Amino acid sequence: MLPPPSLRIGPSGWDYPQWQGVVYPSGNNRALHPLEYLARHFDAAEIVSTFDRPIRPEIARLWLAKVARNPAFQFTAVLGRRFTHERSLDPAEVARFKEGLWPLVRARRFGCLLLQFPWAFRFTTENREFLIRLRRAFHEFPMAVEMRHRSWEVDEAIGTLIDYRLGFVNIDQPPYASAMPPAALVTSGVGYLRLHGRDKDYWAREFRGPSAGGLNNYLYSPAELAEWKERIEHVRAQALQQPAVLGPAGPDLNQAAPCQRRPVCRRCRGHRNGRDHQNQAHVRLLGQHDFADGDRRPLTAFCRPS
Repeated sequence: MLPPPSLRIGPSGWDYPQWQGVVYPSGNNRALHPLEYLARHFDAAEIVSTFDRPIRPEIARLWLAKVARNPAFQFTAVLGRRFTHERSLDPAEVARFKEGLWPLVRARRFGCLLLQFPWAFRFTTENREFLIRLRRAFHEFPMAVEMRHRSWEVDEAIGTLIDYRLGFVNIDQPPYASAMPPAALVTSGVGYLRLHGRDKDYWAREFRGPSAGGLNNYLYSPAELAEWKERIEHVRAQALQQPAVLGPAGPDLNQAAPCQRRPVCRRCRGHRNGRDHQNQAHVRLLGQHDFADGDRRPLTAFCRPS
């Protein structure tokens, strides 16, 4: 029997000017690349820029150099909107998107490809067949799918994900008509969790675009994050065969994670080396409440069998 996978955690994206002096050091350390800094404290990061455009291979190699000192660090990448939202399966576009990911794959730094679908993408025969075609177009990569409509909870939908080795992304989002509720499902070797926040403008942004509701700066309380403790533990226990990814997404900095790495938040600085803190049996809630005020983004995390 394989041992439980180790949890990797990191932000969903990292190129946010608002983080300077909040998440990243200010002053003389401003020249430090964000990834280089994050790799000192976390083991994963979600590439969100790929939702809008593919990355170039040389950019991927640059990022690899920035995280080189952390051998456990891995990336996930959001599949482009051209494929998930505009339904393009053009072979040239598919090849161009893959090209930027190959350096990460060859370096064994790539966890999975994240397919992020809107609420309007419901479980229908047409959408099921499109998902299968999309899966085949990117068959070289481990994949996880985020479905925001709860019609994807039915047995036939879950069976489709299992049959085609598509990980189920467990999400936290505000209540809405037929919105996907919190879950702890594992449908492939990849497990994934994303915390979107629960702010009142979430669905306005979903239906009318990012400008509709401003920034997503929802602040999770410790009690709200604690609701995810058992789900994280369940996904972590089940995702034993392949790398499992756990992490939130959206524009704010929140995540739950075990005390496996030294924290970088203000609350923990006074006892970084404290034995009691490092040996807590419960899952520590490391969220945006630990940082100074400012724009925040979510975190991404990995589990891989050791």
